[in-house]
Amino acid sequence: MEDDEIDVEVVRRKFKKQNMTNPLFHAFCGVDALAILRGENEDQKISQPCILLVDINMPRMNGLEFLAEVRRDEKLKKNVAFILTTSARGADIDAAYELNVAGYFLKDDLDKLTEMLRYYREINKFSGK
Repeated sequence: MEDDEIDVEVVRRKFKKQNMTNPLFHAFCGVDALAILRGENEDQKISQPCILLVDINMPRMNGLEFLAEVRRDEKLKKNVAFILTTSARGADIDAAYELNVAGYFLKDDLDKLTEMLRYYREINKFSGK
């Protein structure tokens, strides 16, 4: 979930460089992301559980509000979420971990994020349901 097209393209390129071929879905805000995850968007279908990359500073519904909604939803709460943001505020970091994120990364550290996600994808098992 990212509202900046340039940041989206940078992440796509980093994933490609790491040979991460998983499908990537993009939402500009939390409202759009929830619609995609809930299958309300006919153009994009996502199998669950999935890995969510969430920016905090978003229009309409910020990343923390989005994650709170995901955690309340029985069908979505098993999704694994990582924060990818410019905010290094302690309050944002604490709030994100209260919402059970698996990691909190700053956008200026994308190489570490993509390497970690590549490794996570290799060793982690999902049920595929």
